[in-house]
Amino acid sequence: MQYSKSTDYALHALIHLGHSDRRNHVGIKELSVTLGVSESYLSKIMSKLRQDGIVRAVPGVNGGYELARPADQITFFDVIQVIEGRQQLFECSNSNSQQHRLLAEAGDVLLEHECPKKSGCLVEKVMDGAEQHLHQYLREHSIQSVMDEAFKRCKHEVNKK
Repeated sequence: MQYSKSTDYALHALIHLGHSDRRNHVGIKELSVTLGVSESYLSKIMSKLRQDGIVRAVPGVNGGYELARPADQITFFDVIQVIEGRQQLFECSNSNSQQHRLLAEAGDVLLEHECPKKSGCLVEKVMDGAEQHLHQYLREHSIQSVMDEAFKRCKHEVNKK
């Protein structure tokens, strides 16, 4: 699994917005220069984030973008869902194979004795579990948590000198 560059740019843009002074909106030009990406590409990313309520566009000469909600309420999971979409990472495409039927039948035999439940693809069950753990991990990390970690590292480096 690999996330797109758009996700990378979106997360970095949000961290930059989180660091900026709330009274000072960040223009697309500044964001573009900071991230090293074209304004047009970044505008498309910011538009998606705006449509989903993660950032707010501020019109006018001194306008730009700002976070639409506090940084601790914007999780990595939220951003990934907006940029990458809300599809499942794994889908069993082998459900008609002989191997799949054998696994399902073996599961049914075991389940009949312990708990009569509907069996599913055992490979898909493992992959779904992994995806759920990933989603939980991404929900636990917010834009604010990354900014806090950066502040701690910076403070630690200053104290070493």
